[in-house]
Amino acid sequence: MTCERKNHGASECLGRIDEAIVDVLRCNGRITYKKLASLVHLSESPCQQRVRKLERLGVIRGYGAFIDEHKLSPGLSLVVLVTLADDRGCRTQKMFEALVSACPQVIECHLVSGALDYCLRIRCRDMEHFRSVTESWLESTELHIEKLVAYPQLAVIKPSSTHLGIE
Repeated sequence: MTCERKNHGASECLGRIDEAIVDVLRCNGRITYKKLASLVHLSESPCQQRVRKLERLGVIRGYGAFIDEHKLSPGLSLVVLVTLADDRGCRTQKMFEALVSACPQVIECHLVSGALDYCLRIRCRDMEHFRSVTESWLESTELHIEKLVAYPQLAVIKPSSTHLGIE
């Protein structure tokens, strides 16, 4: 399957075999090329070439391990919803994004639409640690956080690390 790069995203360039490769690698990034090739019905060399193409296109951004944070260290996981002051504009937004990008307690940050601006997933030692982190944010005169609401995470029902969610 071919495509013009300027008119289409990488997903529109992918064929059935490329999608099968991605599905296998999403669940098992440590699989050998030989085993991957057999699962997607290719010989090893063309399979390896397709994986490299997917890496060049940015479809495959890297390889890693799925870490159980609770087994790694005890602590508290929270979902935090943040609303910035409406009248502060892009500069405040960029400052907030830089702050959370540099904050080791912030595991994920999503810019969302609607009544709030950001949805964060945060990991802290305990509630006091969470309080000290977020109090520094709230006290900042540059961030203009209007509202910050935290919800402790009770359990992970479906992890996002292996699921795209689009069928």
